[in-house]
Formats: sequence, C-alpha cells, structure tokens
Amino acid sequence: MKTGGIDSSRIEAMIAQLKSAATRPDAKVPMIQTEIPAAKVNFADALKGALDSVSASQTASADLGKRFTMGDDSVSLSDVMVSMQKSSIEFQASVQVRNKLVSAYHDIMNMQV
Repeated sequence: MKTGGIDSSRIEAMIAQLKSAATRPDAKVPMIQTEIPAAKVNFADALKGALDSVSASQTASADLGKRFTMGDDSVSLSDVMVSMQKSSIEFQASVQVRNKLVSAYHDIMNMQV
C-alpha cells in the first residue's frame, strides 16, 4: 500500500531501525548544546541602551512627521501615525520602569536597619 509516495513497509522498517537503535545500550546520541549561557549584563548599560532606543524611536518619528508635513510623497500618513504610536508606547514603558525603580528605591530607603 502506498502512503503519500512512501511504501508502508519502508516506514515500518524505519520505525524498527529507530526502535532498535534506541534500545542499544552503547548507542550514544550526540548532545547538541542549544542554549548558550547568558552573558552578564551591566544594569546601567542595559538601561542606557533602552533609553537610547526610545530616543532613536522618537527622533525617527519626528523626522517622519516633518517629512510628511513638508510634502514628501514617499511618506504616508499611516506610516507617520504608526511611528508616533510606537515611540509613544516605548516612552510610556520607560516611564513605568522609571516609576518602578523610584518606588523600589523609596521602599529600600524606608527600611529600618
């Protein structure tokens, strides 16, 4: 009987080979390392990178808006609006992170020693 272009007896033979290989005690499966250990990241560098990303997004958004108002035909209104919304969301996220950091700082400072 043909199943999708492969004979069913060949499929059964392949399954039998896989089962016999799995039951052999000397069968060593090569271990492939799929996870790379995370490098240590300096918090200040990560924060600076995030703030630089927000700044770049806002600059690009402002540039698109300026190009649209000057009449550049290669910039559409939807591109400008999407860019402005992305930069606004990034800025709001950074403000929330700042608020959490300030709150954590106040909590630590108010701890009694």
